[in-house]
Amino acid sequence: QVQLVESGGGLVQTGGSLRLSCAASGSISSINAMGWYRQAPGKQRELVAAITSGGSTNYADSVKGRFTISRDNAKNTVYLQMNSLKPEDTAVYYCAAVIVVAGTPPSVSDYWGQGTQVLVSS
Repeated sequence: QVQLVESGGGLVQTGGSLRLSCAASGSISSINAMGWYRQAPGKQRELVAAITSGGSTNYADSVKGRFTISRDNAKNTVYLQMNSLKPEDTAVYYCAAVIVVAGTPPSVSDYWGQGTQVLVSS
């Protein structure tokens, strides 16, 4: 089985920074795209940032210039550096990955972490 485990959420003041991490483990053959989503109370889940296996990135307009996504392929880990945080960034943040699971034949599936809370106080 494959598991994604997030860490790094918490409470921060407006203008502060946090770094989220998400480590994938299990019977992983390779990982394609990885990304971060967030869901605020009463709102739909939205894509925050994504990164391909080759390192290409894309961001939601609301976080461009403030958030940076990166990954360490050797550690099967994706990071989200969040700077200049605003109260509207408050949400549960989820990591997701498209993973090729080892097997005969291998299979490709989407996996999600359990979520980590980010709370930005004004």
